[in-house]
Amino acid sequence: MADEKQMSCPSELDALKKELETYHLIFNSINHGATVIDPDGRITHMNEPYGRFLGVDAAKQIGRHCTEVFENTRMHIVARTGEEEINQSQRINGVDMVVQRIPMKRDGRLIGVYGQVIFKDVSEVGALAKKLSLLESKVRAYEKELFDLRSTRYTFDSIIGESREIRYLKKQAWQASTNDSTVLITGDSGTGKELFAQSIHHGSRRRLHPFIRINCAAIPKDLLESELFGYEAGAFTGAKAKGKTGKFELADQGTIFLDEIGDLPLDMQPKLLRVLEEKEFEKIGGTRLIRPDFRVICATNQDLENLMEQGRFRKDLFYRLNVIPIEIPPLRERQEDILPTARHLIEKMTTEAGLPEKRIEKEAEKELVHHDWPGNVRELSNVLERAMYASDAPVIYKGDLPFSMAFSGKRQKTRDRSNLKTAKNQAQIKAIYQALARTGYNKTEAARLLGIHRTLLYRKMKEFEISLTPE
Repeated sequence: MADEKQMSCPSELDALKKELETYHLIFNSINHGATVIDPDGRITHMNEPYGRFLGVDAAKQIGRHCTEVFENTRMHIVARTGEEEINQSQRINGVDMVVQRIPMKRDGRLIGVYGQVIFKDVSEVGALAKKLSLLESKVRAYEKELFDLRSTRYTFDSIIGESREIRYLKKQAWQASTNDSTVLITGDSGTGKELFAQSIHHGSRRRLHPFIRINCAAIPKDLLESELFGYEAGAFTGAKAKGKTGKFELADQGTIFLDEIGDLPLDMQPKLLRVLEEKEFEKIGGTRLIRPDFRVICATNQDLENLMEQGRFRKDLFYRLNVIPIEIPPLRERQEDILPTARHLIEKMTTEAGLPEKRIEKEAEKELVHHDWPGNVRELSNVLERAMYASDAPVIYKGDLPFSMAFSGKRQKTRDRSNLKTAKNQAQIKAIYQALARTGYNKTEAARLLGIHRTLLYRKMKEFEISLTPE
């Protein structure tokens, strides 16, 4: 029995030695930089690929502290905290690398830290740097969208209105958010087309991904293609050294909102059509096909059918865009929505401006309802913002509304607003309206509040065509 035990020892030692050699081969065959440190931060293992990448002899680094060998390392910190750091960025040899730092424990006690730098060769390091550059480009684009356009800020709760039309539109928009079909939103300027577009995005499965906006009318024709599809480095004179990521690529997994689509140049329309149909494109100067996953929402205040008759808009593109049509009627056609929208806007604006809460008095409300609002909700917002700053009281009176709304249409056309007399008249009109409102439209009390005789008040009211009937 003793002889058998003595004979088995060499065999076990050989097996153990062979196993250790195998582990050593595996460790040095990992096509990434790999190293192990002890709890004190000293290197116990380092594979040969990592040594070649750093330009050092891996074997000679054993026993040295990790901070002496690895640039910007945090392995010794992980050894101290015992908390893993996965997929972190670390700059090594001037390149941002992706690294893992994993604590190794035995019976709950830390015995070392395993670190790994992800790379294979120089070409893969370059590819990694290119991906990081793309991510940085995306982040910058998202920040700009958020800052300049306050994108993805609106939801269905942001659509204010009580009319039958607005309720129907919200239902249409909600149904559109449940699928990925292209949406075409039409309506006069200022009706809230982008609000609907963002609401559809927010209600969709893409809500956690980018909402990228591009105004087809605001970008010069020569630059529009590069904005939409991007370009490779050196693609043309003046191109950025690192190239540019296009809007469609930035919208991957999210939504791209093509505003003012009716202004898209005719020669760009077939290129957009191809992207919508094939869901793939090449950057300018590129040879690689890019296949992002995006959803398209378009908007315009133009009559696309009329543009098609004039030969300024392709029919095939129109049919590709007009899958889910949403037409927003102007504010003058849904008067029921004017006051709820006005109250919502004034509450929102006073909150954002840090001002006390303001309400709109009855005569001012009637003036708002009876106005035609050629600029729709955008004009209403502008009028209320001006009135908010014009009023020192917690109430917005009719006299606080812009001068053009305080007169009949006849006077608006004939009165010159640029001279000193007009400015004086504006101040008088505002004061009269406020005095009447504050006294319950009692002309005698209003005259006393203004410090003038009642006869003069009547004369001024006639001069300025102020004829009010109290509620």
